[in-house]
Amino acid sequence: MTDANTEEYLPSLRTPLSTYSRHVRYTLFEFPILLDSSSISSAGWSQIAHTIRNNYSRYDGFVVLHGTDSLAYTSSALSFMLSDLGKPVILTGSQASIFALQSDAVDNLLGSLIIAGTFTIPEVCLFFNQALYRGNRTTKVSASSFSAFASPNCDPLARISAMGAEVNWTLIKRPTAIAGFKVVPDLDTAHVACLRIFPGIKPEMIDGVLRVPGLRGLILETFGSGNAPSGEDGSLTSIIRAAVERGIVIVNVSQCQTGSVSPLYAPATVLGNAGVVFGHDLTTEAALTKLSFLLAQPALSYAEITTQMQVSLRGEMTETATLQFCHPASALPSLTDQQSVFTALGYAIAAGNLESVIQLLNGDQFDLLGAKDYAENTAVHLAAVGTNNDVLRELLKRGASVHVRNRAANTPLFLAGQVGNQEAVGLLREAGAHLHIEEVETGGKRKHDG
Repeated sequence: MTDANTEEYLPSLRTPLSTYSRHVRYTLFEFPILLDSSSISSAGWSQIAHTIRNNYSRYDGFVVLHGTDSLAYTSSALSFMLSDLGKPVILTGSQASIFALQSDAVDNLLGSLIIAGTFTIPEVCLFFNQALYRGNRTTKVSASSFSAFASPNCDPLARISAMGAEVNWTLIKRPTAIAGFKVVPDLDTAHVACLRIFPGIKPEMIDGVLRVPGLRGLILETFGSGNAPSGEDGSLTSIIRAAVERGIVIVNVSQCQTGSVSPLYAPATVLGNAGVVFGHDLTTEAALTKLSFLLAQPALSYAEITTQMQVSLRGEMTETATLQFCHPASALPSLTDQQSVFTALGYAIAAGNLESVIQLLNGDQFDLLGAKDYAENTAVHLAAVGTNNDVLRELLKRGASVHVRNRAANTPLFLAGQVGNQEAVGLLREAGAHLHIEEVETGGKRKHDG
């Protein structure tokens, strides 16, 4: 286990055999200084992010134990800080101490461990009360209930029951670039504020916040679909417009848990005309951390920041629906279930037929990128030893994971090295692939360094 410039050996433990007939081996690392979660800041988020980065190649996934008060904020922050993530990062906590007679701590910890050690879900997630949520979609909804968190505008990514975990693979966000994992600059929370609108709020109050020295961004929590009192003389709107002209980014999010901020109603349109950015269905936690993330990047202009606030970067907001292709019934009459479709994909990969591979992937009926054959090989495993590396490149561009291991515990990188496919080795490494520790111990490293 590596922390900053020090390296420490930590003994590993393992869970009993799960319903998936596997043990999850894990190590425990505790930060030298433990904080109450209500006291965490961007420095704490950075410490977590860099610890994950320093140990990224050593583990298949990461579970972060965290207090519940700011858990949704930390989940949102890490989702933006961890770029091109290829492994699960799951945050969890508990409403009652693990030492209490009636506690949810053990269930939340075990559920997180099982998911992180079993499924390659390349997202920052929050696990609570048998449900796995996208971290930047969550908000705390109860101070005492075991159902403490909700994801109002996005269904859970997975649920756990006595029968095991049911993963909604169609919701999983995957990397969209061939790039290795990295941690982006620290978030700029020192220059961002959040203000909740209420009936009768004085324009001078808003003006006072907008004139705080060094302020660069404001999250404005408004009524319903983005409404705010304009005032009889329009003074509030004038104050907001003046702040925008001074270069302050103002983002409009709803006080409601469900729904979206849109220019449907006249007051919301007035705010939009004043330069306020529509936050759509962002949670307050996601809006604040996303704006802090964008403001921390010196290369982004004001216009680029406002544009990126309105598009989904990490699945934090609902994207506008797009047309989806379907398999032509006449061309693919026998593809009736995922197994047969994946078999067809395997034949296309083996033949190096890029056109057929694209046709099958565009069908979008099944999660072909996460599907496995009888030996638990994914499409990336097959392409790594295939004859056409353009097929591998296409899979990686679509976000296929390079970290999944097959039944023999081999990664696609290991297989590519075994057959001497150096171009595939280069592509996989560019996408963030690395040998698993067991592959290094068996001598695989020697085959991939040449």
